[in-house]
Amino acid sequence: MIGADRGRRCAAEAIGTFVLVAVGPGAVMVAARTHAFGDAGIAIAFGLAVMLCVAALGHVSGAHINPAVTIGFWSIRRFPAADVAPYVLAQCIGAVAASTLLGWLLGPIGAFGMTTPMLPLARAFVVEAAWSALLAFVIVAVATDERSPRGVAPFAIGGTVAVGALVAGPLTGGSFNPARSLGPAIVSGVWTAHWLYWLYWLAPIVGMVGAMRAYELLRGGSIAPRSARALGVEGPIDP
Repeated sequence: MIGADRGRRCAAEAIGTFVLVAVGPGAVMVAARTHAFGDAGIAIAFGLAVMLCVAALGHVSGAHINPAVTIGFWSIRRFPAADVAPYVLAQCIGAVAASTLLGWLLGPIGAFGMTTPMLPLARAFVVEAAWSALLAFVIVAVATDERSPRGVAPFAIGGTVAVGALVAGPLTGGSFNPARSLGPAIVSGVWTAHWLYWLYWLAPIVGMVGAMRAYELLRGGSIAPRSARALGVEGPIDP
């Protein structure tokens, strides 16, 4: 039963990340082809995609749809270690599948929605880590703090992603999500600056782990005891 439950949750994570990448980077590619909307429209698309995924899948898998979120929850002892690798793998598979579909539908346009830093690497790292930290603050607040209003998670998290994409997008691509950057990078086949893509793994993870641990300490007490129960962005995931 444990294996079946984990498989169901991982399938939901793959689907959720697929939707995020299909809509987010997909909006970048559609904008490049049609010129129907600009950066603001792309940011709204990212935010709405996250909002919909949280609302639809939060009660199934937790709607992490982001390896950095999964690792962040694990770091504060609110996600079982045995589920981390399956979740991250599922998220990456969903992202690559979505980018593959986008490439088939639209062709190699808009650089497949790739995230490319427009700043020097150190500054880009700070931007990605800082906004990832803000996103993690919002996530851990709505997921773990009983004082947070119920039902606010989709809007709070989606809104944070949308604003981040609008502000940080022109600077770094506004990733905050390793899987979101990995999918377009793999499908595009552009590896001339592959080492730069570690920016989109390390910065979100560092930012989210640091922010989640900081929130746990700021609200009082110490880091929670290790729990085998999985936590999602809307709270504990029912078995």
